[in-house]
Amino acid sequence: MVAFDGAQTLDLTGPAEVFATVGRLPSSGNPREAYEVLVASRAGAPISTSAGFVVATQRLGDLTLRMSDTVLVVGGDEDAIRSALADRELLNWVTRAASAVRRIGSVCSGAFVLAAAGVLDGRRAATHWSACARLATFRPAVAVDSQAIFIADGRVWTSAGVTTGIDMALAMVESDIGLAAAEQVAAQLVLYVRRPGFQSQFSGALTSQESDGETLGAAIRWARGHLRDLDVERFARRCGLSVRTLARRCEREVGTTPAKLIERLRVEYARSILSKSAPPAKRLALEAGFGSVARMRRAFARELGVSPRAYRLMFGSQASR
Repeated sequence: MVAFDGAQTLDLTGPAEVFATVGRLPSSGNPREAYEVLVASRAGAPISTSAGFVVATQRLGDLTLRMSDTVLVVGGDEDAIRSALADRELLNWVTRAASAVRRIGSVCSGAFVLAAAGVLDGRRAATHWSACARLATFRPAVAVDSQAIFIADGRVWTSAGVTTGIDMALAMVESDIGLAAAEQVAAQLVLYVRRPGFQSQFSGALTSQESDGETLGAAIRWARGHLRDLDVERFARRCGLSVRTLARRCEREVGTTPAKLIERLRVEYARSILSKSAPPAKRLALEAGFGSVARMRRAFARELGVSPRAYRLMFGSQASR
């Protein structure tokens, strides 16, 4: 785990705890199935995380890179990432590590460090939804996927915001040891559901938690209750903005267009219903504002990569039974 002052606490501790838990599984038995977790920084001094925790670190230059290693660069606040991007020694180490280890990746805004080191060029990558547009501008050679919660592109793995690092770490455990071990770890950590990488990171609830003074946040809270007959023009009127100004605001605040935002809110609503019940597809499509089952299916395919029926089978209330 590669960290620095201002590192996001959960970016670091979430994946680290997943890997550490493997060695404590009752059925692991074989010591070769355990991970050794090291936290390293460029200077090797204690660092302070976003929550103010002080974490001891080892010096990157003192580590011997092995082909069996996984290197994960964590994210952090904007000042922390800017400092990391200005640290040429850190970036050079990441570049060397990418060609020396079995697997390299990032959590959240740690993707900017991988991008600056050239590790993500020509690859698909994920980062926090609020930073997707900035990452695409920062490094145009990177194919930024604003929907996936994590992506494995060959030996390079990237995850979206904060807790998605846990999902990515669980997927690594599944790849290394098997599904049973990953499920045991998830159970030990009391995770309600282990999300697959294709599951969209976007959440209208997250966006709607903006303060009441934020025009877009208030409008999204309203939109979630008016999906049945919502369109871009009506949404713009609710915001008190022109359609063109709304488009700029959406791009800046949620990294997408108004039409895509509305579609994602509809998918989010349909997902919440399908996780609890199995309504007729036609009724659900009308309630969510899709207008037809075919449109709902296409939206699910674009956002989640699965059909509504497949989503219900995987995540509905009957799935666990």
